[in-house]
Amino acid sequence: MIMIITLTLSILVIINFLLLKFSCNKTTKRTSSIQKPSTVTQDNPILTKKLPTAQSSQLAPTGS
Repeated sequence: MIMIITLTLSILVIINFLLLKFSCNKTTKRTSSIQKPSTVTQDNPILTKKLPTAQSSQLAPTGS
């Protein structure tokens, strides 16, 4: 009984390793020239509107 369980588990582990070995997606490494990251500069600053303040500027309770 123990021999059958051990043999079955061993076969399943071997099948699992075979599936793992042959089912992996193989990707190729690109060896093209390394490009430096470009930075985006903005000439015009973004202007935001200030919202009118309410009479009670208290925050709502969070319950924590």
